[in-house]
Amino acid sequence: MPTTIIDIHPHVISTDEKKYPRNPLGGKQSVWSQERPTSYEQLIAAMDEAGVAKAALVHSSTCYGFDNSYCMDAVAAYPERFTGVGSVDLRAPDASEKIRYWAGRGMTGLRIFTAGSTMEGQGDWLADPASFPAWECIAELKLPVCIQARIAGIPQINVLIKRYPGVRMILDHMLSPRIEDGEPYLDIKPMLDLSQHNTIYLKLSSVIIRNARVGRATPQSFFSLVLKEFGAKRIAWGSNFPASPGSLKEILADNLQAVEWMSEHDKEWIFYRTAMQFYPALA
Repeated sequence: MPTTIIDIHPHVISTDEKKYPRNPLGGKQSVWSQERPTSYEQLIAAMDEAGVAKAALVHSSTCYGFDNSYCMDAVAAYPERFTGVGSVDLRAPDASEKIRYWAGRGMTGLRIFTAGSTMEGQGDWLADPASFPAWECIAELKLPVCIQARIAGIPQINVLIKRYPGVRMILDHMLSPRIEDGEPYLDIKPMLDLSQHNTIYLKLSSVIIRNARVGRATPQSFFSLVLKEFGAKRIAWGSNFPASPGSLKEILADNLQAVEWMSEHDKEWIFYRTAMQFYPALA
């Protein structure tokens, strides 16, 4: 068991829809945010029950679009427990201005949502030249970027790595590769090849752990390959609570069980130390 637990992928949703109106990306709200809205006060209680010390709150684009108000209000309410990972329309003419505004309100990382539960397929705009001025701002402010994409998005990610070699990026759910066929996991090679870039990190989430139990895949056979290529110092854990079902305590216990074969050294980095390096505000 790691000495400390830090969660870099929980979400918070307010039930006060007047103060924090819904405006999801693409006009389609995620089912989980409708069925399991969880306030930041409730998240604090869940963290205390689970033994989670701190969290990097990931703004819910599938509920609030690009309005990070609730996420940053949570950071303001519990600065000793939270930091904020917000979303901005990087192609908008005022993107750099918005990045600076939210950074002033507690945003210490950005999230780009290009594929997911409410978005069919892989978006083709991740490396749109219209976003390059915003990326220049990201590089200037030294903000880490969380990217939710699929394996098909890797060519676009490579464009960004080449243009902005100093920007650290963490890939949500390890890009959700197709792994149910099991070993030798041929479809993950493009993802593993990204390990050559020391600014690329992976997020070990409850989503990819669940996927690693489907078909012929197993958590040990899959994650041992990932661990070999990236090393524990570039992998960090995120619960995906409450988007993933179950209490935070249950999710954490389940995820720890899935990696019980790992060394205590590796688990210490994945569940604690990598998070502090990627989001120094959590240190």
